[in-house]
Amino acid sequence: MTKRSIAINLNLDEQNLQAIQEVVPGWDIYIGKDIAEEKLNKAEILVHWRESQADKYVKSNNLKWVQSWSAGVDYIDLDHLKKNDIYLTSANGVHAFPISETIFAYMLGFTRLIHTYIKQQQEKKWHHANLNGEIHGKTISIIGVGKIGKETAKIAQAFNMKVLGVRHSGKNVDYVDEMYTPDDLKHVLEQSDFVVVTLPLTNETRHMFGKEQFNQMKDSAFFVNIGRGPIVDEKALITALQQKEIAGAGLDVFESEPLQSDSPLWEMDNVIITPHSAGATEYYTNRVIQDIFIPNLKTYLDKGAPSINVFQHNLGY
Repeated sequence: MTKRSIAINLNLDEQNLQAIQEVVPGWDIYIGKDIAEEKLNKAEILVHWRESQADKYVKSNNLKWVQSWSAGVDYIDLDHLKKNDIYLTSANGVHAFPISETIFAYMLGFTRLIHTYIKQQQEKKWHHANLNGEIHGKTISIIGVGKIGKETAKIAQAFNMKVLGVRHSGKNVDYVDEMYTPDDLKHVLEQSDFVVVTLPLTNETRHMFGKEQFNQMKDSAFFVNIGRGPIVDEKALITALQQKEIAGAGLDVFESEPLQSDSPLWEMDNVIITPHSAGATEYYTNRVIQDIFIPNLKTYLDKGAPSINVFQHNLGY
């Protein structure tokens, strides 16, 4: 009888490997960034879908469950998984602390001109740069109030900010003062000093932010996108920034990545760019393995299906 197996498509430390082995002592566990195609095809469970090897995964008839290493799963062949009844679970929730910290790094960078002062430091230039901004008492809107959005709202309350939230269900969430649905987006944007996008990419959210939405924002408002690049019409964003329809943007994600070297965004003084790194943290691996994968693995063995962060094809997330 063929042994059941897990393919973990990255290098894993001994502590986390041992924790997995204790749950499935009789299984083969394959580890590494370049697992042989033969082993990939044997695997019943795959941890971390690598785009460069996607053509190998679809050949496997044994695959029953994929644990994504990211919260976003739009890069995975979702149609193949749905057609073959393969479970998909994401790393949603792992990023709440580092991404919320990044969001406030952008916001504080803008209001306290940190990005400006860093440039001046490199030039040995002593200049006040007309510093006068604060985030205390301002209004922040969080578009997509999941775990990241909730943590962002919690921190915002510490700055005495008014927190507006937008989520599909419209259900209230702790730390959010007023919750709305996407149908109320115009009303939310008109009130906001900071607009933070934490949405997944779906058919409904693609180009959710374009010319119309930037026109609805205050010309003093800052826009932050740490969700997915295609949620924003990048040309419309560039125009809004160039024409000062909004005050600035903090961007971790882009329509095309890496961001092309000829993009005007690189040269804009009112833009802070990070290379899709907002979720990076020293605790990433432990959180995915210990908080999501191992509990899901136990449930999978017991009930035949994982239960945490299971992708819903009908919802797109």
